[in-house]
This record gives sequence, structure tokens and C-alpha cells, in this order.
Amino acid sequence: MSAFTTEDLFQIMRECAGEEEAVDLSSAAAEQEFGLLGYDSLALMEAISRVERGYGIALPEETLGEALTPAAFVAVVNAALADRMPAAGAA
Repeated sequence: MSAFTTEDLFQIMRECAGEEEAVDLSSAAAEQEFGLLGYDSLALMEAISRVERGYGIALPEETLGEALTPAAFVAVVNAALADRMPAAGAA
């Protein structure tokens, strides 16, 4: 499975909460806090739920409180995906 990207997250966020017209959800936005991008905790909770269901992973409960930026959220998701994958060469 390929890595989860910021673009993947932004697509989910758009579906969950819409997108403010003035907000630029480009790669530069990845380092801005979700609140500055116009997304509240309910939108993040919905995004977490969708990612968990869509990727078959369980994200740590701390994700909402600790992943304050899209880049941090993507890192948490990719860490969970890596933990789920069997080690290369293990048989």
C-alpha cells in the first residue's frame, strides 16, 4: 500500500467539513494548524474515523490532541500503516 499523503488528508477533510474559499490547501498548508485552516475538532474526529475505516488501522487516541497540523496527522497515519505491515522478508 502506498503512503498516506497530505493530498489524501485534504481530500478527506474537504468531504468531512467542506473547504473555506479563502483557505489554500496546498502543500504549504501542511505545516499550518488545523484551526488556522478552518477545521475544528469535529472535522478532525470525522477525518480520523474515515482514515481508520478506509485504511483498516486504529489511530492512537492522542492523535487529535497531538497532531495539530496536517503534516503531523499524515505522519501518525503513516506510522500506523507501517506498524500494520509485516516486516520485509518475514515468512
